[in-house]
Amino acid sequence: MSFSNLGLSEKVLAAVAATGYTTPTPIQEQAIPHVLARKDVLGIAQTGTGKTAAFVLPMLTILEKGRARARMPRTLILEPTRELAAQVKENFDRYGAGQKLNVALLIGGVSFGDQDAKLTRGVDVLIATPGRLLDHTERGGLLLTGVELLVIDEADRMLDMGFIPDIERICKLVPFTRQTLFFTATMPPEIRRITETFLHNPQKVEVSKPATTAVTVTQSQVPAGREAHEKRELLRRLLREAKDLKNAIIFCNRKREVAIVHKSLQKHGFSVGALHGDMDQPARMAALDQFRKGELPLLVASDVAARGLDIPEVSHVFNFDVPHHPDDYVHRVGRTGRAGRSGMAISLVTPLDQKSMVAIEKLIGQSIPRAEGDYEVSADSGEQSDRPRESRGRDRERSRGGRGKPQRGRDRERSREPREARHSSEATPSSDARPAAEARPPREERPAREARPPREARQSSEPRHGSRPQANPSHVPSIGRPEPRRQREADAEPGDHSHLPAFLLRPVRSPAGA
Repeated sequence: MSFSNLGLSEKVLAAVAATGYTTPTPIQEQAIPHVLARKDVLGIAQTGTGKTAAFVLPMLTILEKGRARARMPRTLILEPTRELAAQVKENFDRYGAGQKLNVALLIGGVSFGDQDAKLTRGVDVLIATPGRLLDHTERGGLLLTGVELLVIDEADRMLDMGFIPDIERICKLVPFTRQTLFFTATMPPEIRRITETFLHNPQKVEVSKPATTAVTVTQSQVPAGREAHEKRELLRRLLREAKDLKNAIIFCNRKREVAIVHKSLQKHGFSVGALHGDMDQPARMAALDQFRKGELPLLVASDVAARGLDIPEVSHVFNFDVPHHPDDYVHRVGRTGRAGRSGMAISLVTPLDQKSMVAIEKLIGQSIPRAEGDYEVSADSGEQSDRPRESRGRDRERSRGGRGKPQRGRDRERSREPREARHSSEATPSSDARPAAEARPPREERPAREARPPREARQSSEPRHGSRPQANPSHVPSIGRPEPRRQREADAEPGDHSHLPAFLLRPVRSPAGA
C-alpha cells in the first residue's frame, strides 16, 4: 500500500513524496484512515515505528479547511519533553511546507512574551508541554474552547514524569466534542484508566505487543563491578572494542551521573556530548543537533532522550545504569534499530542490578544473553585519578592490612593507654638499671601533704576587703610548688599584714581643715 490510498490531500502527498517516503509503516497505514474519519484513536506501537507521522499527516489534511482565531488554537498536541515538542514542530514544518499554517511551540526555557505574541496572531497547531500550557491558561492568555483535535503523545512517559494530573486538567478545559488521539508504547493500568475516561469509542491500533523490543536490535548484558570507577573503565573498553560503532547514546539514571560520565569520557579523549533535564534549552538543542549531524559520535543522556527522539541511525545504545523501571529499558533500546536498521544494546550490570534485569526480561518476554569475553577490570587500570576521593581513601586503608581500623585510629587508641602500661610494654630491662633503693617510693610511703585547717579558721583569717593577697615566701613548700591561696591566708599570724598589697598599707591623709 502507498500513501495515496490513505485519503490524504494532494498537498500532503506532494510533501511526503518530496521527503522520499513511498510506503507507510503499519501504524500509519492503520491509524491515518481513522483520524481522517474523525474518530478517537488509541495507538500502541514500539518507539521508532512512525507514530508522529501517523497523526501529523492527517492533521495537515484536516487543517486545510478552516481559519485560526486569536488565542484559540484549533488543534493541541501534548508532549512530555521539550525535545519531543520541538521534533513534532519540525515534522509540521517539513510536511506542511506548501500550506500557510501557524504552528506555535509552548515549552519551558523560552520567554512568555514571544509565545504570547504568537498566540495573539492565531494558531492552527499548538504543540506544548503540560506545565507551560497550564501557565498560559492561568495567565488568561490562552483559551482551549476552540480545540477540535487533541493529541496526547508518549502517554506512558507522561505518567512517569508525573503529568497525569495536568493531563486530566487540560482534558477538562477542551470541548467535550473534540477528537482525541492517544499514542503510547506501553499500557500501564493508570494509562488504561485515562483512555477509558477521555476516549469515546476509540479505534484501537496495535501493531506490536506492548513493551517489546525490535527484532533488529541485538541485546546483551556485561557484568560490571560494584564501584563506579570500574563501570567507567568497562564502558571505555566497550566503546573502544565495539564493532561497527557509528554513534552511541549512553544512558544514566541520574543527572549527576550523566555529568560524571561525560567528564570522564572527555578526559580520556572521547568526543562526547551531554543531555539532561537541568541543562537550559539552547544547550540541549545544540547537543542534539551536534549528535544528529555526526559532529559528536557519543551522547551521554538521562531518560529525557529515551522517548520519541527521531535519530534514525543510532548504531549502539549503552545502559551505563540499568533502569529502575522495565518500561524505560524498552524506550532506551528503541533509540537504535529504527526503521528496520540493525542496532546493538549493551547493559552494564552490577550485582545490585540483578533484580531489575529479571523484571526487564519478564516484561519483554525474552532473556538477555551475557556478552562473551573477559571483562574483569584490573586493579592497576589507571583509573585512580578519575575516582572519588573517599573511595581512594578506603582503598588506602584496605591496602594497610584490610582488617581492623586505620593506622591513625590505632595510634589514638594507643595514646589513651595508661602511661605506666606503655612504659612497661616499651621499656626493655638492661644490666645497668637503677638500684631498687633509688626507685621511687610507693604512694603510701610518700610524705603526706599538710592537712588543711578547718573551714572556720580559713574564713576568720581571710580578709574582708576582697583584695588578692600576695604569696608569703616563708610558706612555700619544699617541693617547689606554691601553696593554694586559701592555705597561705590561713597560715598568716594575727596582725601580720605581709600578705597584703603595699598600696593598702599606705597611711590615708585627712583633707585639709578637717
